[in-house]
Amino acid sequence: MKHIIYVLWVLLLTSCSVDAQEIVEPERRDEVIIENNVFKVWYSEVKEQPTKLIYTSTNRVKNVDRGSMNFYTEDDVYTSNNADYYNNVWDKGHLAPAATYSDSMVNLKQTFSFLNCALQNQYLNRGEWRLLEEEEREWDDIENLTITVELEWIGDYEVLPTGGHVPTHMIKTIYFETSGTCRKFRFPNEQPTMGWEEYEVDCDS
Repeated sequence: MKHIIYVLWVLLLTSCSVDAQEIVEPERRDEVIIENNVFKVWYSEVKEQPTKLIYTSTNRVKNVDRGSMNFYTEDDVYTSNNADYYNNVWDKGHLAPAATYSDSMVNLKQTFSFLNCALQNQYLNRGEWRLLEEEEREWDDIENLTITVELEWIGDYEVLPTGGHVPTHMIKTIYFETSGTCRKFRFPNEQPTMGWEEYEVDCDS
């Protein structure tokens, strides 16, 4: 009887040890690079935010609507999630715009990955950032665009209780593929105080 109890005790300890190992979180990575048919992204699991993302804006025909589509998390990357955006001023800001990839449901859904989502001031997201995206879709009627979005964290930036690191600036560099020209815009991640054109900076800066 004592032998049976000892065996059961050993099995219980072994089971607890395995369970403890299973719940240990993997170390978060400073940078994960992922590329799909819509964008290439450099993602920081530490900040729970993309640091850079590249996409191509072309004259795609709109075939689908976003409807009630919402952002989804990824199984193999630790990203932000809905909790980071609850009851605050931060929008789930697309980096590669949903409207640019409304040519197919597959492409549109890719834009709703949290890999493509940043903590963006709601007034910026719905204001001058949106207006610049609309300009992109006018420009890509003439020539294809390669667009790089970079996020900056400068000084004493905000870290949310949920873990998301709020970027201080969002930078968009637009390369016009036929003419070989470039335009670059640097937005503070706050309510805009001027039109999108006035946030333009030199491409070499």
